[in-house]
Amino acid sequence: MENTIRNNNKERRLGYNEIMIVSMYFNDINDFINLELGVKRFQGNMERFHFNPIPLSDYSRKFFPNIETFNLYDLMDRVFKDGRIIKRELWYTVSYSIHIEEKEKGNICKNIEYTKQDRKKYGNTIPPEVKSLESECFYFASGLKTIDIPTRISEIGDRCFCGCASLKSINIPITITKLGNICFDGCASLTSITIPSSVNEIGNYCFDGCASLTSINIPSSVSKIGKLCFYSCCSLTSIDIPTLVSEIGDECFFGCASLKSINIPTSVSKIEGECFRECTSLKSIDIPSSVSKIENGCFYNCKSLTSINIPSTITSFGSYCFYNCGCIEELKQNKRIPEKCFKDVRG
Repeated sequence: MENTIRNNNKERRLGYNEIMIVSMYFNDINDFINLELGVKRFQGNMERFHFNPIPLSDYSRKFFPNIETFNLYDLMDRVFKDGRIIKRELWYTVSYSIHIEEKEKGNICKNIEYTKQDRKKYGNTIPPEVKSLESECFYFASGLKTIDIPTRISEIGDRCFCGCASLKSINIPITITKLGNICFDGCASLTSITIPSSVNEIGNYCFDGCASLTSINIPSSVSKIGKLCFYSCCSLTSIDIPTLVSEIGDECFFGCASLKSINIPTSVSKIEGECFRECTSLKSIDIPSSVSKIENGCFYNCKSLTSINIPSTITSFGSYCFYNCGCIEELKQNKRIPEKCFKDVRG
């Protein structure tokens, strides 16, 4: 192993502090042993550690005799209480309740998750040291009206606020990168929401049933919008799809009865089945030339739709995709569109 570095054509020997920092990133006890066997002046390197940089076994424990802080990197790691150990640091995810217990013992938890049981025990205010929210953390918390999410949290889990029928406002910090599946499903009182520019993915069914949602800003950072994402958002009047999005999922805007306009960028190459079904207030839409197929039931019962641009790139039309549309007579004049597009042939 090299024990020198070159800087401005001069050699500088790695010192004890530098090699200790480097060896903290070793993955196996053999790396530590080989270092001391290969470079004599680094003998005793392991004895200088006051914490274990890797999980330890009965064999490897003896090489780190001066540990004062014992690190547990995984729930299944071997626990040692001998020698000079005075506290533990837990790096794996633990509940907030476990964190409180460990804190009382003088131990430290690095990754704290607020769970559904924590919420029932400690309330709806998320403690600042929490780094993640468990799936279903606020599941059907019927009395929840508003909530602030701490900036340490990077992801809102699946079904996290599902069924929070009284939730009217929520603060989503710029640390959030993903809104999980069914995240706000059934939040019937939520009127508006601002998604920060840090978010790049909106999960399936995310805002399904948010009947009071009138406006939503989807930032340009979002590249994926899940299926049924805005299903039955019957108060939503307009929406812009970001230019990074390539697909609009199945039934994404199904039942958005107040939706009057939508901007579909040229980045979109696929509009899934029944995407705009029952968008009864939708008056016009431009399908970009990047799209090659209109799937089954895509504009089913869009009875206010009087203007639609169908580019020449569309080579395939799904069944009942224009059933009961306001512009049906005009569409029938387009010989490229088959008869199956105008009939309800389901079942």
